[in-house]
Amino acid sequence: MGGEEITFMILPLTLSQYLIKELISHPEREDLISIMSDLATIGKIISNDTNRAGLVKILGCAGKINVQEEEVQKLDEFCNEVCKNYLRQTGHFAAMASEEEAGVVDMGEFGEEAKYVIAFDPLDGSSNIDVNVSVGTIFSIHRRLPQFERTDERQFLQSGRSQALAGYILYGSSTVLVFSWGHNVHEFTLDQGLGEFLLSREKITMPKECKIYSVNEGNFNKFQPQDRQFIVYLKDDKKCTSRYIGSLVADFHRNLIKGGIFLYPATKKKNTDAFEGKLRLNFEAKPMAYLVEHAGGLAIDGQTNILDTEPASLHQRVPLFIGDKEVVNEYLKNYKT
Repeated sequence: MGGEEITFMILPLTLSQYLIKELISHPEREDLISIMSDLATIGKIISNDTNRAGLVKILGCAGKINVQEEEVQKLDEFCNEVCKNYLRQTGHFAAMASEEEAGVVDMGEFGEEAKYVIAFDPLDGSSNIDVNVSVGTIFSIHRRLPQFERTDERQFLQSGRSQALAGYILYGSSTVLVFSWGHNVHEFTLDQGLGEFLLSREKITMPKECKIYSVNEGNFNKFQPQDRQFIVYLKDDKKCTSRYIGSLVADFHRNLIKGGIFLYPATKKKNTDAFEGKLRLNFEAKPMAYLVEHAGGLAIDGQTNILDTEPASLHQRVPLFIGDKEVVNEYLKNYKT
């Protein structure tokens, strides 16, 4: 009795399968592979709760000001506590630093023998969550420096090139995990039904053509003259399209996939002639620079490669120009002061 041939859908590689393959090929990465699995779990927890934020009453302001002198969102607090409490119990980290915390967070007895430290922004772009705009978690991992105490701030004042692992989790129309441990950049997308991250893009390389520029043009008159000229160049000479969400993770991810540049130049401080950067070197610029360089792009602070910059303090801020390598180099050649 004849019948139709049965076809089976072949699922993409799961994150768990990928990590097992990595462990077989690179047994020296055992700790980092375990850390990557832990970060994926955090992504699932936060993804679930950001999707239900309006229902479980964790939207809106918490009525506090953080170390960045910004109004704390309830969801910021929630995600910060999720990250701290979960990562503390893994035993992988000697100390952690959060954009929401003034100082280094001690891991207590869990971190006594740990080999790594982690800096993270628990929820980048959190002010957008009330209006259902994409947000994300950013992470940067360094090896612990044995010459310093575990909670010494100098554990986190390492250059971006010494990162052992960096990435982000983007919570949008789908939840995606993007990371690199120094060899290629990969993207995994969360299948909510399976509860598993599936490989969706492997060995990401930025497109050669710069199609998009992302900048808050509401600050145009606060930028330095050379930065205003560069934006005009992007519009008029490069014919780039303007796309700006106001969430670094979302803007960066779009440009990584479609080709473009994100820039947050230094802005003029109120009632002074000084200009200062906005984005945090440890929590935002360094991990994103690590990813973009391994995808064929470039990140600078307007003068220097972000990965070559050694932080002067835990919460140091910097300007950021990140994305298409050719266009960033054009800035260095013709527009930097």
